[in-house]
Amino acid sequence: MALPSPFKHELLLREYGQSTYELIQQLRTIEDREERTKRAQQIVQLIFRLNPTLREQPDAQAKVWNHVFEMTDGELDVDSPFPLHALDILAKQPARVAYPIKSPKLKAYGRSVEVMIEQALALEDAAEREQATITIGRTMKFLYRSYSKENAKDVTILKHLKELSGGKLELDPAQVDANNLFDFAAAPVGGRPAPFIVPQPRAERAERGERGDREGRRGGNNNRRDKQRRGGKKGRQEPQQPPQ
Repeated sequence: MALPSPFKHELLLREYGQSTYELIQQLRTIEDREERTKRAQQIVQLIFRLNPTLREQPDAQAKVWNHVFEMTDGELDVDSPFPLHALDILAKQPARVAYPIKSPKLKAYGRSVEVMIEQALALEDAAEREQATITIGRTMKFLYRSYSKENAKDVTILKHLKELSGGKLELDPAQVDANNLFDFAAAPVGGRPAPFIVPQPRAERAERGERGDREGRRGGNNNRRDKQRRGGKKGRQEPQQPPQ
């Protein structure tokens, strides 16, 4: 059973509107070819007035004429400045998007880390592979914090890295700990870098509250001094002299 035209051309209806669609349908009732061509040209001009951004698109004129032709179900017989053809893409079903069937081995890191490990294993240079391993370990530590809301030890990250890579990507635990290879903070000159710690929201609120109390106390002292300089309470008036 064929679908009615309004449902068949739902995308074109959303783009041009119901009123434009009805005007295009009236072209079928015009018997004179010359008059039908004139009306079709007027409808195309109306579409560009209602949608001025169409003029900036490449081949906009041909696109609109073919849309008009499609909305008449291919029955528009006019003298078109462009060859008219049906838009088969509107009748095709969209390709099915493949859904990932394989779940990640460790949910905390997701599939992206596994892809990074596969790319690191493909590196032939030993120095590049070691640097890639350090980068992957740093990323895993960050993702572990985001997933479990707690700081991960380097030995835990190294264990998971070895498991995900099948034992092919390994680092010296002592070197990782001594140089803080899995931390994002930059190392200061002549010292060990500070560990990257995710600030807790509660601690931030307490710190902001204490800072506000200190500023409020300082502001209160300033207000009292300002009142004293102005001569007392706000709005105080001097006593008036009785009339002589």
